[in-house]
Amino acid sequence: MSFSSTTKNELSRIELCEDCCALAELSALVRMNGTIQIMGSNKLMLKFNTENAAIARRIFSILKKIYTTNVDVMVRRNRQLKKNNNYLIVVSDKDISSKILHDVGFIYQDKSNLLSPNYRVDERIIEKRCCKRSYIRGSFLGGGSISNPEKTYHLEFVTNNEEHAKDLSDIINSFNLNSKIVTRKENFVVYIKEGEQIVDLLNIIGAHQALLKLEDIRVLKDVRNNINRIVNCETANLSKTIDASMRQIEHIELIKSKMGLNKLPNSLREIAELRLDNPDASLKEIGAMLNPPIGKSGVNHRFRKIEEIANELRGVN
Repeated sequence: MSFSSTTKNELSRIELCEDCCALAELSALVRMNGTIQIMGSNKLMLKFNTENAAIARRIFSILKKIYTTNVDVMVRRNRQLKKNNNYLIVVSDKDISSKILHDVGFIYQDKSNLLSPNYRVDERIIEKRCCKRSYIRGSFLGGGSISNPEKTYHLEFVTNNEEHAKDLSDIINSFNLNSKIVTRKENFVVYIKEGEQIVDLLNIIGAHQALLKLEDIRVLKDVRNNINRIVNCETANLSKTIDASMRQIEHIELIKSKMGLNKLPNSLREIAELRLDNPDASLKEIGAMLNPPIGKSGVNHRFRKIEEIANELRGVN
């Protein structure tokens, strides 16, 4: 099961407490997942369609809690791709369907007495902070997804209306988050990419188990990245040490063949012989072998003197 499905299953098990929060969640589900069938004479039938059994039970429970009406649930086998079950939740009572759509602020009557959809989020629905949390949760259940955090950090909500996308983004950002909107084909995607902000949003909507799993993965990835940085740094330093040692040995061998190391001053001859005997040693290690020992800068100074002598022998100014 994907991380996204696991998160939705967890959210679907959250207890329905206050009616106002249940209505806010239903309001989001209507806008993200609901379809309306017009029966004529302003008669409407409300339907929800999902492949997730937990979400189907959630929608059913919310409708029964608030409206205590008959709700039909049909299960169909999806013939395409993985052949998952498809759950259709239908509010067959036309009057109750109309009441639901009016209660969530999705339908209003225009001047011609015709019913028109309203994708903007009704302020009355999200007046309380707890209701804002419920609205975001319903939006995630109805049209959200989260990537496997092992691969990347990405959480998004997909809606087909720009005004609704802006309202949803504003609700999310009211919790000091930084969601953004991008257009994808004919849809509008509200998304968050920062791992820390995704953790905060999961906490807001009540997905605490998913939050803990994501945090574990984040910590493990941070440890891996730190180890890789340390290894890369040490590898780079080792490479620099080896390259410098090879150049120093080249200078020393040239001096040895052209004039002999015994012609060098004692301080340079001593360090040249140590380098030939210890090609892998760092400047600090070479300095510690001298009697008396000298620091890294002192060793580097002597090797620069050796380089100057080698360049003179090559005829390089």
